[in-house]
Amino acid sequence: MLTLLSMFYYICLRRRSRSGTRGEALTSRRAVESGQRATLPISVEVEQYAKEVLDFSSHYGSENSMSYTMWNLAGMPNVYPSSGDFTQTAVFRAYGTWWEQCVSAPLPFRRTPKAFHSQDYIELAFEEPVYPTAVEVLETYHPGAIVQIMACSLNPFSQNPPTDVRWEVLWAEEPTKVLTPQARQFSPSIKQLSFPTNLIRVEVNSSLLKYYTELDAVVLRGQKERPILSLYKMPRIDICDLSDRNGYFDKLPYELIQLIVSHLTLPDLCRLTQTCKLLHQHCCDPLQYIQLSLQPYWARLSDTSLGHLQGRCTLLQRLNLSWTGNRGALTLTGFSSFMKACGGSLVCLELSCCHFLSEPCLEVISQTCPGLQELNLSSCDRLHPQAFTHISKLTRLRRLVLYRTKIEQTAMLSILTFCIELRHLNLGSCVMIEDYDVVASMLAVRCRSLRSLDLWRCRNLTERGLAELAAGCRLLEELDLGWCSTLQSSSGCFQHLARNLQCLRKLFLTANRTVCDSDIEELAANCPALQHLDILGTRMVSSSSLRKLLQACPKLLLLDVSFCAQVDARIVQELCGLFPNVAIKKSFTQ
Repeated sequence: MLTLLSMFYYICLRRRSRSGTRGEALTSRRAVESGQRATLPISVEVEQYAKEVLDFSSHYGSENSMSYTMWNLAGMPNVYPSSGDFTQTAVFRAYGTWWEQCVSAPLPFRRTPKAFHSQDYIELAFEEPVYPTAVEVLETYHPGAIVQIMACSLNPFSQNPPTDVRWEVLWAEEPTKVLTPQARQFSPSIKQLSFPTNLIRVEVNSSLLKYYTELDAVVLRGQKERPILSLYKMPRIDICDLSDRNGYFDKLPYELIQLIVSHLTLPDLCRLTQTCKLLHQHCCDPLQYIQLSLQPYWARLSDTSLGHLQGRCTLLQRLNLSWTGNRGALTLTGFSSFMKACGGSLVCLELSCCHFLSEPCLEVISQTCPGLQELNLSSCDRLHPQAFTHISKLTRLRRLVLYRTKIEQTAMLSILTFCIELRHLNLGSCVMIEDYDVVASMLAVRCRSLRSLDLWRCRNLTERGLAELAAGCRLLEELDLGWCSTLQSSSGCFQHLARNLQCLRKLFLTANRTVCDSDIEELAANCPALQHLDILGTRMVSSSSLRKLLQACPKLLLLDVSFCAQVDARIVQELCGLFPNVAIKKSFTQ
């Protein structure tokens, strides 16, 4: 006997058969009755590489070049099937778990679903919308980071976008540890879609990787004509399994029921409100919404969603809206209404990759969140520079992430003038700041309690600014100077830094070819708490100074000596044998 769902499909197929041939109708009917997929006449499969990179959360490269940037994923492969570290590939900013152990790392949010593993993403547009049959990702170095592939109903090249934008998961899995760093073609089995797509999103989790993963190209295969989807039997519910008794659940202490429901994910919590008055009361208690992470639900979040949650979040202290609201899902009206109702007690606000943000949004935050201590605007690269001036009104800020934003020097100096309690500041890849020496000088004067500073790819910082920073911010534990090419070891800036910042636990001098043995020896003599050191690309560091460092810094966990001319694979192997607790990185090309 046909299930209710099968009967529905059967009726649809009968209607469709009126405009087709009798043979097509009979074929469709047999397919439904046998529970198998009915297929259209064989359609030519379209194979296409990504036409354009639309959005991404982070990348290793610069905003002003192509090396190691996400933009390398557009077009045909540059490297595959070769393996190794190549500048023509797409590389995300982080890997491993050691980033989470740094003092600058934010606290995790409660109620994050166990099935949500994504840390970074990239969205790719293809030329023609198709019904996908396969998605292939060409991974050329340290594969295994991909955890989810999604497809969108929106055609990014259409002049008439739909009002209802849908995202569907094509494939998802937990992070996997691949034993070899060699290149591979990753093509998981994907589910069938009911709509054509030319917008694909790839999400990654690099926590199990030993080094940066590198992606070369993404291939979308599919058919232009719609196949008829498989039919599935509907699960039957035995009415005898449903009981009207609550098992004396309402006799439990209120606090105990609160503890039980606190372990539910947000969707389950919302579903439970619909079961009975008792659980509705518990699940709508504002104490259940002290922390709220909506990032895992970015694809479904809208103004309406925030409206439903608004009445429950009057005690909200930590809110994560990262990745949400794009393509019109959230508006200024919806966001402002929520913040005005729920922002009074906020101390932490995560807004990474929120492209719905505008200057009025930041103005609302500055007006409604007087006690805000943490603000993350990472990769909000579409915010107008003028918008950042409102941040200076948040005078209690302790952590501020502005990675890949268009903040300008005037706004930054205003923030440093008024936000003197800053402990953690990320200005990585902020290319609109004209003079980082001025910013460093202001930090040294106004933010003496600074614990971490990220100046990744800040091109115009000189030894003068670094000297003032080291003299004024002596409590620094983390300092990222990666790809700051204007710093020269011959000026003595790195040795001066090591003598002044004796609390250093993380120091990145990535791609500074002038770092030498004297710098390493000063670190060994003055920074015993050092845990992470990246000197990738230097040509002037020998194995003898590295031995001194490893002996003097017993807490060292990570040492990246990739592309260090005087440190070959044999030396790395020897050092790994002598210091097994240190992850010594040495990348390669083939």
